[in-house]
Amino acid sequence: MSSEKYVLAIDLGTSGPKVALMSLQGELLGSEFEENRVTLLPDGGAEQDPEEWRQTINIAIKRLLGKRLAPNEAIVAVGITGQWSGTVAVDRDGRAIGNAVIWMDSRGQPFVRKVGGGGMEFEGYNAGKLIQWLRLTGGIPGHSGKDPIAHILYLKHARPDVYQQAYKFLEPIDYLGASLTGQIAASVNSITLHWVTDNRNIGAIRYHDGLLRLSTLDRAKLPDLRPANATLGTLLPSVAKDWGLRKDVKVIMGSPDVHSAAVGSGAVRDNETHLYIGTSSWMTCHVPYKKTDVFHNIASLPSAIPGKYLLSNEQECAGVNLQYLRDNIFFHDDELATKKPADAYQLFDQIAARTPAGSGGLLYLPWLYGERTPVEDRFARGGFLNLSLSASREHMIRAVFEGVAFNARWLLKYVEQFIGAPLEAINFVGGGARSEVWSQIIADVLNRPIRQMKDPIEVNLRGAALLAAASLGHIRYDDIALRAPVAKTFSPNPDHRKVYDAMFKEFLAAYESNRKIFARLNASESNAL
Repeated sequence: MSSEKYVLAIDLGTSGPKVALMSLQGELLGSEFEENRVTLLPDGGAEQDPEEWRQTINIAIKRLLGKRLAPNEAIVAVGITGQWSGTVAVDRDGRAIGNAVIWMDSRGQPFVRKVGGGGMEFEGYNAGKLIQWLRLTGGIPGHSGKDPIAHILYLKHARPDVYQQAYKFLEPIDYLGASLTGQIAASVNSITLHWVTDNRNIGAIRYHDGLLRLSTLDRAKLPDLRPANATLGTLLPSVAKDWGLRKDVKVIMGSPDVHSAAVGSGAVRDNETHLYIGTSSWMTCHVPYKKTDVFHNIASLPSAIPGKYLLSNEQECAGVNLQYLRDNIFFHDDELATKKPADAYQLFDQIAARTPAGSGGLLYLPWLYGERTPVEDRFARGGFLNLSLSASREHMIRAVFEGVAFNARWLLKYVEQFIGAPLEAINFVGGGARSEVWSQIIADVLNRPIRQMKDPIEVNLRGAALLAAASLGHIRYDDIALRAPVAKTFSPNPDHRKVYDAMFKEFLAAYESNRKIFARLNASESNAL
């Protein structure tokens, strides 16, 4: 009988959970996905049903384990990752009280601005409060109102019924951990965006009394902290029985998707960078220091790898732009609809590949739900610029690919400025990395070699599994880079340098020219995020 052991990895994404069975060396045996719904509200709300999370995870795992890819008794651990910057109110038994407030929700914006402002202000923050936040945490609550501190303040002031009922407020991955083990705790990584922890000593992160007072959050309603590589507990007997797993399967605390993607991308050495394109996007790397760029919303925060920090940022809309193009323009469900093909994204790839670089001068702005980095602007919006009668849908499709790449190039400048060195190559992961044409466009626009990683859409799952394996001592953290193979490397095409440099200059100018218009159009309560 084989002595091979396996990890069951769960990635609670916004669009739905992905689950995978992986070896302790990071080899993918198989994966499954189940879709979740997002409820968008006219006042800037964005919610999901935690009970639906549990149901869809259960469906996906049973379907995966039903394939019999490995003996169930050989599964020794569950690794957890998922969407970050969300808030689930739970009772003493860990059951959700109502919907989860997710990372897209901005209803806490006025409350967090009030907490952070007052007196002598700098960039909208009270100078003394700003210094304290930066010194202790490395970052600051975003003015967009999309951090958990803002979510909890929203519930406190606008939904006091939920606030009073809540025993604890949990991040989505910590809620998942509680539902699997019955243990309520928070990973020191997931809690970061509450901005109430002292992160100066990476090995001893703790709540800070002064930050708690500053935030007006109630410490009693926040979970106790555990290291990301700690074992939260074993599977609840009812869960183990339902899935057909051993009762001693360990559940690792885990880290949010940004942290696990950094590990699963293979870019784990200092300053090695990965670009993730999924619904949203980010460009991050591990660094050995705590640092903040307050002007561009970039900070190094606690990493999933012990002893390291992770340069953190986020661009709000990336791959979702293609989804919008598919569902709201080309294959919208109305009386003019054409049947939506199952391979729509492959068709987009084919069309973009045969369309000249620069899309005939058509520029696409990808800010469909505001932006966080390198500008924090909840009112920014997307659209096509320079549309003419000569523009075709081929131009529109390629322009969307290019617009997301221009946004990544905008971020690249400040990532390199943060680490003080140019990037030599970038590991590309996420759903967007399945596209060869997008990989080439990004290489051309960023003027950097792009390494398309193997199984890029499972990068969070691979990271969660490798972190679980390292946490249990089956591999070393230093070995992780060897467990993430490169599928193909795309080098910049010098023939496209001139057109993309010119288009990028206009991309930046388009934001500057329109930001006040965006604010005027979207500042009313009915349109605000």
